Amino acid sequence: MSDEKLSVEDIIYNRVKPILKWAGGKSQLLDDIIPMIPGKYNTYIEPFFGGGALFFAIKPKKAVIADSNPELINCYVQVSQNVEEVIDYLRSYENTSEMFYNVRNQDWTTLPSAEAAARTIYLNKTCFNGLYRVNRKGEFNCPFGRYKNPNICDADGLRAASSILANATILCEDYKQVLMKYARSGDFVFLDPPYVPISEYADFKRYTKEQFYEKDQRELAELVDTLRLNGVSMILTNSNAQLVKELYGKYPIKVIQTKRYISSKVDTRNGEDVIVSITPFSVPSTGNASAQITKYPPTRFMGSKRKLLDEIWAQAQRFEFNSAIDLFSGSGIVGYMLKSHGLRVTSNDYMHMSYTFSKAMIENNSIRLSEAEALELMVKKGKINHFVSKTFRNLYFTDEENDFIDIVRGNISRMTNPLKRAIAMSALIRACMKKRPRGLFTYVGLGKYDDGRKDLKLSFRQQFLDNVAVVNAAVFSNGKKNRAVCGDVFELRSKGDLVYIDPPYYSPFSDNEYVRRYHFVEGLARNWEGVEIQENTQTKKIKNYPTPFSTKDGAATAFDALFKKYAKCVLIVSYSSNSLPSQDEMVAIMSKYKQHVEVVPIDYTYSFGNQNGAVSHRNRVQEFLFVGYDDVHIRRK
Repeated sequence: MSDEKLSVEDIIYNRVKPILKWAGGKSQLLDDIIPMIPGKYNTYIEPFFGGGALFFAIKPKKAVIADSNPELINCYVQVSQNVEEVIDYLRSYENTSEMFYNVRNQDWTTLPSAEAAARTIYLNKTCFNGLYRVNRKGEFNCPFGRYKNPNICDADGLRAASSILANATILCEDYKQVLMKYARSGDFVFLDPPYVPISEYADFKRYTKEQFYEKDQRELAELVDTLRLNGVSMILTNSNAQLVKELYGKYPIKVIQTKRYISSKVDTRNGEDVIVSITPFSVPSTGNASAQITKYPPTRFMGSKRKLLDEIWAQAQRFEFNSAIDLFSGSGIVGYMLKSHGLRVTSNDYMHMSYTFSKAMIENNSIRLSEAEALELMVKKGKINHFVSKTFRNLYFTDEENDFIDIVRGNISRMTNPLKRAIAMSALIRACMKKRPRGLFTYVGLGKYDDGRKDLKLSFRQQFLDNVAVVNAAVFSNGKKNRAVCGDVFELRSKGDLVYIDPPYYSPFSDNEYVRRYHFVEGLARNWEGVEIQENTQTKKIKNYPTPFSTKDGAATAFDALFKKYAKCVLIVSYSSNSLPSQDEMVAIMSKYKQHVEVVPIDYTYSFGNQNGAVSHRNRVQEFLFVGYDDVHIRRK
């Protein structure tokens, strides 16, 4: 991070001039832009570099600069790496019409790189108004400028520029590639894209060689929103056009009167530029994390820890940690809670439906599914795969509802954006669960569980749309790169300072087969690929996934392996009093790897029971939090 805070006056007084004149250059806006730059930042990034007036003025110690113009980028690379050669070439040029047109007729790609850079500078200094203009063949075609004494070879200025460029990574790439590859939380990005034309806005004709249309301006605005959510500071300049106000009206905008030095019409040489200041999204603090957590859509997922979040966080915040892994995410609520507290979260589960929830609302920091896109997913397009209609007919939903599921899942499978696909599939899964009493698929029909709830009466169409809205509302950024994973916990390679473990509980009184209870929506999340439907069963369930937690000895061995794998982390384990291994056995296993092991008992009532017996529908147990840590983990006050 920049550790030297220069005053605005120092920067303005000591700034280096650009080595090229450039149409749309920002020299006349520097006095307004520089005070808006954040006091500290990690890397300076400018993906529409052009003349680079701001870069040369503030002289960042670490920078990424880029432009899509290969001739321009070659010039900066050569000035950075071979400035004396460039100077030698420049000294041979003369300010004559004859030499100008001879040099202009050269193909720069056939010249030595340093000579090509000198040619670019020479033409820029001697052509009309310093324009860079090419014809359809890509050939420079600006006329001779007829200046009396242009400074063709400013050796001192080139050497000063070379020393600044030496601190930069110089790229010839599209702006989107640059920003997605390099921009990270704590960086500062200056955006000076091709301007929206005031007079031509109505039909948005092409107005630069880059062909930056209205759709490109909108794509840039979407990327700006994403970068802001990811903790990036930005300043953007553009014309004072209606489209710019529409795209950036939510940010502070400063309007500046400017002169257009390249306009041939006197009455259009005065204009208005805007400077948009975009500060990064603030990570939710502990104080408002609770409000964010309430936005996570509730589920009737067996074993969901929504009621235990305060207890889990009360234990977690005792320790120093910046990242967390939720090994068995289930409903996803614990991982979402950790994300809401500003941690970098990895959310894992072996079930694909759980992974889908985490992909949509934990990994996803900014993408949402519009209502128009949701409506389009419900439209029949071409040939439909009637897998659900044929396989599950008369089991869970009506023929019409099964057809609806087939249409939507088919359209979802063709979506190209993985985050939008996760939102849509999460909404479809939730719609299916809400249309089932108790949200389960362990029985067919509605039977005795039909309690007349509103969810059962709503149409599938409305359920889907409602759940798209609910999932969209849960999307937010905590400024961290979070991750959703669907895999085996013993093969997971992600690292975290704290590991939360909420595995399937083994009990001699019940099974822990999540797949049996949610097989339909698990199959839906996987599009029934890679699963085995047990055709002999009444419910057409899929074969359960193998788990070491299905027996007492297997569970003990699995816990030992997990505690060993994450021995350097803070461990928080949720476990039930009626499960095995026992409390004493769990403490003994964890004590092999942690200096301190604490047991926090919590009275807890399951929303619906999973035990055999007369009180199975309202099963009160004691939930344990096993907390394992070392002295180094304790938060210092």
